[in-house]
Parts: sequence; C-alpha cells; structure tokens
Amino acid sequence: MSGARFVFVLLLASATFFGVTGRSIAAPAPVAIFGFELFDDTADQRDSIRAEQAARLKLINAELERLVVETGQLTPVDLAPFAARIEEASPFFKCNACENEIAAAAGARFEVMGVVRKVSNLILSIELQVKEVDLKGVDGSAKAVRVGVVDIRGNTDESWTRGVRYLVKNRIFAPGLPDLSQ
Repeated sequence: MSGARFVFVLLLASATFFGVTGRSIAAPAPVAIFGFELFDDTADQRDSIRAEQAARLKLINAELERLVVETGQLTPVDLAPFAARIEEASPFFKCNACENEIAAAAGARFEVMGVVRKVSNLILSIELQVKEVDLKGVDGSAKAVRVGVVDIRGNTDESWTRGVRYLVKNRIFAPGLPDLSQ
C-alpha cells in the first residue's frame, strides 16, 4: 500500500472510530420503558375480549422496547425490582405522574409510556410519550420531551403494531430530532 493511500485509510478509520463523520458517539441514555396501557371506552368486557387486548398490549410493548433499543439512543433499565410498585400504581394515566418516582429510583434519565384508547372496535388512538425524569413540568411531573399520537382503524395485531412503529419512527425518533443520548 502506498504511503498516501495508507494515510487516507488511517484517517478514514480514525474519523469513523472517533465519530468525526457527523454523528457523535454517545452512550445510550437509561430509560424506564413502562410501555402501553389500555383505556377502553367500550362496554365490551367479555373475558375473551380482555384476553385478546392483554395479548395485544404484550405484543406492542415488546415491539416498543425493540424499536427503542434499536435507535441506539436509549437503553432500558431493569424495572423488575419495582414490579410491586408498578402494579400498585397502575394504570399510570390515572396516578398523577407517580411513575416518575419509580423511573428515578430505577436510575432512568427518561421514561417511555403510552396509552391505547379504544373508542370502539374499529377506532383506536395510540399515544406515546418520552419524558425526562429530571426535568419537571409546571405540575411537578416529568417533562415530556417527545409526544406522538396516531389514530388507527381496525382492532388487530397488525394495526396496533403498525401504529406503534409509525409513532416511534415518525414522531418519537423522527429524522432531524436531537439525539436523546446526548
């Protein structure tokens, strides 16, 4: 290899390794992924429907965690030691920001949580928020740094999953938004 080519390869490797290519290399920020909860406006409380909804929540929560980790900006903290507190405080959309204390105790910088609102068997709305645990809003709760909402039609695994993917890709981690790991 000629001297000039060697220097070029060395500079290119250094630029890639040290993040000079336009994107800084930062460690992912710790996040408490609380996931989605269901707010069901329908009167249908049959056991089969409730089991179906619970399975869909489990499906989209797994997808949410996978997508968040895939961004490289956030890394989940272990919430297992807080399972009893989480169960007691749930649903979080009714607890007046009680999840903030749990996220802080778990060592998270951010918390991720959402609500699937089932208006009917055809119309659903999915909201997802990323809140910074250390920044307080006017009411003392964690300050939302990213929020997205999508309405979906159809009460299927595919429609719920597609809604979550849309939110993560186009609202929460949309191109052009600042990297949360910094």
